[in-house]
Amino acid sequence: MDVAIIGGGAWGSALYKALLEKSSVALVSRSRREGIHQCSLQEALEARFLVLAIASSALRGWLNEANLPPKTKILVACKGIEEGSGALVSEILEEFLPRENLAYLAGPSFAKEVREGLPCALVIHSHHLELAQEMSQFFPSWIRLYVENDVVGGEVCGAYKNVIAIAGGICDGLGLGYNAKASLVARGLVEMARFGQYFGAKIETFLGLSGAGDLFLTSGSTLSRNYRVGLGLAQGKSLEEILIELGEVAEGIKTARAIMQIAQREGIHAPIAHEVNAILQGKNPKESLKDLLSHGR
Repeated sequence: MDVAIIGGGAWGSALYKALLEKSSVALVSRSRREGIHQCSLQEALEARFLVLAIASSALRGWLNEANLPPKTKILVACKGIEEGSGALVSEILEEFLPRENLAYLAGPSFAKEVREGLPCALVIHSHHLELAQEMSQFFPSWIRLYVENDVVGGEVCGAYKNVIAIAGGICDGLGLGYNAKASLVARGLVEMARFGQYFGAKIETFLGLSGAGDLFLTSGSTLSRNYRVGLGLAQGKSLEEILIELGEVAEGIKTARAIMQIAQREGIHAPIAHEVNAILQGKNPKESLKDLLSHGR
């Protein structure tokens, strides 16, 4: 087969349907799914490359169990920063596989719309541009693929925007208006870029699809799980209650904690992430807003 997708959640299933238009594809999932060609991990390793679409919090454990051959080529479709270690997804992967065999998918893409075949544009970031270009050929014509080499930038964008999306949901849930929302998203983009540049990311990445594009998408729609987390928090719901309603992983929750650990350790100014994390720990959203407005930059 051409592609094997690891992970049968909403994103993995959407990518399966999209890639099936041009390629032979199989899915590795714990649960059986009607109308989908599923296979074992051993069979998947015979594919030209794997797509990893599992929660980033489960990534290290999966890699430890999978024991992948070094030659395995992977397109990573999960986003986040590991809590505790502060490792990016790429840093985790590079502990197990050579970086020249790794690429990372980024950009604005709700699973529901990809599953419906609606057009979008995405970016594949890789240190090995030939690999990224090869992988782009397997996507359908209605997904416009760009190839870039800013792995760190693409990863920071994909992780950080989930935190800003929670803030966006809180903003809308409190009924603060369009002016406040535009200010929040704009300052969120600045905050993301400052964090990424500290680790060597390119500013251009934050102004493109991986950064601004994905941020604008996820910070203002109920199709975003992280946005819905923010809405629920603004409505006074407990985090436990919100997660039960979602029934899915919201990566921004753990990412907010991870970003704060890194920001405090490295002395990076990250006021929005700081307040989102505080709200997730129980701080009143209105008090958090007051503190956020008092920040001088």
